[in-house]
Amino acid sequence: MSKTVFAVAAHPDDIEFMMSGTLFQLKAAGCELHYMNVANGDCGTAVYDKPTIARMRREEGMEAAAYLDAQFHESLVSDLEVFYNLPTLARMTAVMREVHPDILLVQYPDDYMEDHCNTVRLAVSAAFNRGMVNAPCDPARPPFEHPVTVYHALPHGLRTPLDRPVVPECFVDVSGVMDHKREMLSKHRTQKEWLDLSQGMDAYLNEMAEEAKTVGRMSGAFAYAEGWTRHNPLGFCGRNDDPLMELLGKSITHVAVNHHEANSIMGV
Repeated sequence: MSKTVFAVAAHPDDIEFMMSGTLFQLKAAGCELHYMNVANGDCGTAVYDKPTIARMRREEGMEAAAYLDAQFHESLVSDLEVFYNLPTLARMTAVMREVHPDILLVQYPDDYMEDHCNTVRLAVSAAFNRGMVNAPCDPARPPFEHPVTVYHALPHGLRTPLDRPVVPECFVDVSGVMDHKREMLSKHRTQKEWLDLSQGMDAYLNEMAEEAKTVGRMSGAFAYAEGWTRHNPLGFCGRNDDPLMELLGKSITHVAVNHHEANSIMGV
């Protein structure tokens, strides 16, 4: 049975780095895909003014979503303005009710920057509020009651802000879709220059591939992988609900390493 999948991340290209391989696998499984960056990317430049870069990054995000065959949803705020506040939560709740997802894919709750962490809080809260008649919703949308299973991707760099390795609950094989993952990330052309300057990522696309390869080694099963951890199901879905496992079959495994092994794999 087809499922609706909603991928929500902070900035244009975050989905591509940590989630897109899984999304291509879910597309192959017949799922309906939705794509949203909460922030518009208007600080991701050393060259353009805010309106210009926001327009460019919106166009790149739309191109990436189209390549995935996912429905694109507009951003809500500027970079560095992703705050967990009532007006933004009300707008996020409206989008959540419009999409009506069965599966919500979000970033790791303890990531290296606050935009990422606050995006997770907004998306998870909006999913929790899906059936609350009196929850603020802007614009108004009818609530829905059906289960939503929430999964967290690995953080960028595979480590928490305190530099501890993150070991996911399960791994999705993305070896066969790495070309698609790379092509989708390449749609974000403005970011090659920005990341070279701000974070020293000389090989934007290769950095993504190396991270997926590291996660593959952590899995002990796949050459390239993405990692996922299911959110506490209380208030969202049944205790045993695990639609990624049901949909992806042999392309997913719950085999995991411990923190010591993860450190070794990451070369720490």
